[in-house]
Amino acid sequence: MTGPDLLPRTPRTRVGTRTAASMAVASMLCVQLGLAVSISLFDQVGPAGAAWLRLAWAGVLLLVLVRPRPWRMTRAAVLSCVALGLVTAGVTLLFMAAVARLPLGTASALEFLGPLGVAVARGRGGRKLWPTLAAVGVVLLTEPWHGGVDPVGVAFALGAAACWACYILLTQRVGDEVSGLQGLAVSMPVAGIAATVLVGPSVVGDLTWHAVLVGLGLAVLLPVVPFSLELLALRRLTITAFGTLMSLEPAIALLVGLVALHQTPGPAPIVGIAFVVVAGIGAERAGARTPAVPAAGT
Repeated sequence: MTGPDLLPRTPRTRVGTRTAASMAVASMLCVQLGLAVSISLFDQVGPAGAAWLRLAWAGVLLLVLVRPRPWRMTRAAVLSCVALGLVTAGVTLLFMAAVARLPLGTASALEFLGPLGVAVARGRGGRKLWPTLAAVGVVLLTEPWHGGVDPVGVAFALGAAACWACYILLTQRVGDEVSGLQGLAVSMPVAGIAATVLVGPSVVGDLTWHAVLVGLGLAVLLPVVPFSLELLALRRLTITAFGTLMSLEPAIALLVGLVALHQTPGPAPIVGIAFVVVAGIGAERAGARTPAVPAAGT
């Protein structure tokens, strides 16, 4: 028995879900590498400035490369793109503020509560098992019983989690309503403008050519490539499956933190990685959805 969004497991759907899962994993790897490299900008422009540079450049790049045509979209599609841009700015700025106060793995695990909540809310029957298993893994990754975390950093990470939940829902809607990357090419300039209004005036005086160029390179790594991959993945996966697959992000963050930032995990986070990997595999195997036909922007 399948729901309206779900497909029976056939060789074709297996290939589709594996492709989408690979896109999601590649996206998460880009995100975490981008975040690790972004930390090098903190001393020059601060976490908010690093986020602003990435968003502003991403908006410019997508405008130039994709050349969106919002006048060919429906009003509802344009509004969805604008809303997506605003929550994209929110999740980026809030998460960078959290990373400045918390270890990368801890911040990513707390942020994951957003997609986890979406996965649990949208899951049906046995499919709730994978988000639950992922939640156990995230608890082991964060080790909240140790205490001593920065409460302001936790608040920023939870704010990013709420924005991420909205981002997932809106990304799937935009991907269904607008063909190709047209929707992303509208939403990212909105995110760049929002970040410029909120952060630009306080940071522009600290900019150097080096920081501007590093921000351009980072914009490709995060968010242009990963957000494009996520939009394409959400055309092939249910929100429950995608939200559960995102549980791999704290594990990837832990590994990137170990290699790039020398943040060594303990035994509990290592066990947590195993839990979220199993949950991610389970979500991929049960996560195919019927592709929607874009209504506008073709």
